[in-house]
Amino acid sequence: MKRIFVLLAAALLLGSSQADAQVQTVLDGAYVKEHNPTKRVVPYPHLREADVMYAQRMWQIIDLREKMNHPLYFPLEEIADRKSLFDVIKYALLTEGSLTAYSLGPTDDDDEFRYPMSQAEIDSVLRPVNSKPTEDPDTGDIIYVEVEEPVNSRDITQYQLKEDWIFDKQRSERYVRIIGIAPMKEDYDDEGTKRGYKTLFWLYFPECRYVFANASVFNFQNDAKRRTFEEIFQNRMFASYITKEANVYDRSIAAYARGIDALLESERVKDELFTVEHDLWHY
Repeated sequence: MKRIFVLLAAALLLGSSQADAQVQTVLDGAYVKEHNPTKRVVPYPHLREADVMYAQRMWQIIDLREKMNHPLYFPLEEIADRKSLFDVIKYALLTEGSLTAYSLGPTDDDDEFRYPMSQAEIDSVLRPVNSKPTEDPDTGDIIYVEVEEPVNSRDITQYQLKEDWIFDKQRSERYVRIIGIAPMKEDYDDEGTKRGYKTLFWLYFPECRYVFANASVFNFQNDAKRRTFEEIFQNRMFASYITKEANVYDRSIAAYARGIDALLESERVKDELFTVEHDLWHY
């Protein structure tokens, strides 16, 4: 009888420990997916300054509400085999420490990677603590309590890219090198009115490549051939619009054009880039 009691107690302890650990003992799929998790980053081709025949710096916005950009936005909650782009970035910043975030500086518009953020600063941006009014259960008075409101994937609906468009005369090829990427969050005032978008921080994209190369992205055509975030960006498989080109005034398109005029100006800049590339060729 004593032996039976000991066996039952051991079985209960083993069952509870397995339930707490939530260890998966079966393969959720037909085969082990190991291609993307072990993929290595393909280095950029060497580029000499003497071979750069033309270069132009651009800033673009990726709006995740567009259908083509949905693989960057979903899933809103992390699942076993994939994450959203922001969840990949957040995990690399908070858990792995494999990425460096750069703040916007004293002017809140610096994008030159001059102000590396400490871990405490990253926590304050991704896990902000705000004062929220609430009713005191004892007195009925309105009091303010500190509440942590972490930034989630659903909050990030835009990304800003900083790019260099380069024509290499040695290879007769145009390159688009992404220099930086910045997640942007919708900003609201105390009354809940939207005030626009707020850039959280900048990331140096060549450093991000090593993280993005191992994170899978949903493929609409074939679930067996999932791409990575690195491939999405390098192959330009996203929709975006230009918000600024390098200019003597260092001003964005929004500084002199609004609404449909800003979109038309963005298209004009794109057409100019295409024309420059086309005119560099001789037939």
